[in-house]
Amino acid sequence: MSYEYDLIVAGAGSGGCVVAARVSEDPRIRVLLIESGPDYPNLEALPEDLRNVNHASFADHDWRLEYTPSSTSRALPFARGRVVGGSSAVNTAIALRGVPEDFDEWARLGNPLWSWQQVLPAFLRLENDLDFPDAPYHGSKGPLPIRRHTRDELVSFQAACMDALGELGYPECADHNDPASTGFGPHPMNKRGDLRISAAIAYLAMARDRPNLSVLPDTDLQRVVFKDGAVCAVEVRTKGAIQSISAPHVVLACGAIHTPAALTRSGIGPRDVLDRLGVGVVAALEGVGRNLMDHPAIGPTLYPQAGVVDWDMPVIQTTLRYTASVSDDRNNMQLEPLTFMHQVGGRMLCGIAACVFKSYSRGRLQFDSADIDTQPRILPDYLSDERDYAKLRDGLARAMQLCETRAVKAVTRGVRRPTPEELADEHMLESWMRRNVATGAHPACTSRMGRPTIRCRSPTNAAASSVYAISGSPTPPLCL
Repeated sequence: MSYEYDLIVAGAGSGGCVVAARVSEDPRIRVLLIESGPDYPNLEALPEDLRNVNHASFADHDWRLEYTPSSTSRALPFARGRVVGGSSAVNTAIALRGVPEDFDEWARLGNPLWSWQQVLPAFLRLENDLDFPDAPYHGSKGPLPIRRHTRDELVSFQAACMDALGELGYPECADHNDPASTGFGPHPMNKRGDLRISAAIAYLAMARDRPNLSVLPDTDLQRVVFKDGAVCAVEVRTKGAIQSISAPHVVLACGAIHTPAALTRSGIGPRDVLDRLGVGVVAALEGVGRNLMDHPAIGPTLYPQAGVVDWDMPVIQTTLRYTASVSDDRNNMQLEPLTFMHQVGGRMLCGIAACVFKSYSRGRLQFDSADIDTQPRILPDYLSDERDYAKLRDGLARAMQLCETRAVKAVTRGVRRPTPEELADEHMLESWMRRNVATGAHPACTSRMGRPTIRCRSPTNAAASSVYAISGSPTPPLCL
């Protein structure tokens, strides 16, 4: 069979841009990268909301998703990037690695390629660490620049929180990506000045002139098409029309929300969901759309002193990594000072977010239709595991301690929420926390697919025809 492309990559975010750029290094492989959002092929074309890393972009290049954090929460916006570059093109450019123990845990669970020693060479290849280029755990020649704000670059609220953490006795940390590090210090960030360095800028830009790489923006993936149990094409909607594009290999890199949605429309997912939606079963896999993991977060909001906060300031510059007193998982929590949050009655607020970075609660996506325009319902079920509630409660207590320090009081005018009444009543405080817990904006693991359940077209060649899903999960990809 003759194919139009050798590989189709659906989703031009952090995963898709890298896969397309790396695979197309071989000029014999014809690669098509498709993306639902627009494409800005150079820095001159980049709009301000994608250039300015001081703000996450929540409007112009967003999917308009909503999520319900817990059973007592109201629905809230769930920001995800809809543009070439994906969420890496709209986020705050934090470039923080996981701790080695977590990678080694994934290896123990059955994927040895995700051990710390196995992934470290990839970290070295991808980064150009401008602050610690000679450290054995850092790279200096990769496409992604990594830097940290110096002390004189910190805005007053961020600097005050750093002083306050020292005042409380936490250790200072110069490099949060040192595998043995803990404590407070500047965030490692992928930025040049105020320019966010997305995956599109770091990886795709250097590949755009290759004749074997094509980028198709403003194109929605309808489904992956199978013939005789093997991948043969994708159906896409572009310019309002559905068309089929043939390829023997497809990588779904549509993120933790839209990868399982595309799999479901393609007939891959839990049998009861496929039957309810009237989608023919290609592979009955219970993990698709389930096992949703994220970082639940909550913390105090504060009134800043006049002149302390401005929309043109960086929203995030620093963080505290620590181990919760109610847990043994190292560096499983963060306290992140937020220079600005939102306005109430025209008044600007700042905040301190306590965030669980090793969570045990699991949520799910709910699919109400197989229609391409019906978005999944995002139900993270934060704090459903009491271990997460205990860690977040501990984190909130630490954040409140921070608010009472001399350094933070010098730049703020008191705490807005939680109120003294909520803090004084543990039942009331727990209700407030469960009602107001919010996302740390790192959904993952919704495409757990395990071992292949359908044979490839050629039983002797596992790469003869395949679909791979990338959604933040370390579990093995599915080969169909």
